[in-house]
Formats: sequence, structure tokens, C-alpha cells
Amino acid sequence: MAEYELVREIPNLCRNNQMRDVFVSEVECDDPVAYVRSFVKGRIDSITSETLKDGAIAVYVESAGLFQKFLFTPF
Repeated sequence: MAEYELVREIPNLCRNNQMRDVFVSEVECDDPVAYVRSFVKGRIDSITSETLKDGAIAVYVESAGLFQKFLFTPF
């Protein structure tokens, strides 16, 4: 199992508001996309992932009109 630092970011799409909700935690998982699927309850409208140059994995989810970004950075 790989160990990651997970940063979950939820942008606020309200006009003139640049704030974001950011949550940081440590997780162990083999498949970040499967982890996100189990974390996000309910219907997932879209889910995509990409591996970044530094080895981090970014997972983008839209569910019930809410867009979230999960960034898995290996330790």
C-alpha cells in the first residue's frame, strides 16, 4: 500500500469570492481513484485523473453540482 498526503480542495464558485475549502490528511491506498469513489457518496457525474510530473496524482470529481480536486502526493 502506498502512503500519500491528500489535499482535498473545494473551490467556492460564488461571484467575487476567491476562497477555497482545503482539507489535508494522510491516507494509505493502492488506487487513488477507487479511494475517491468510496469517499464521495452518491452519484458521481464525472471523475478524471492525471499523474503529474512530480509523481502526484490529481483526481477531479463532479458530484451533485459540486466540483472537488483531490491531490495525492507520495511520501
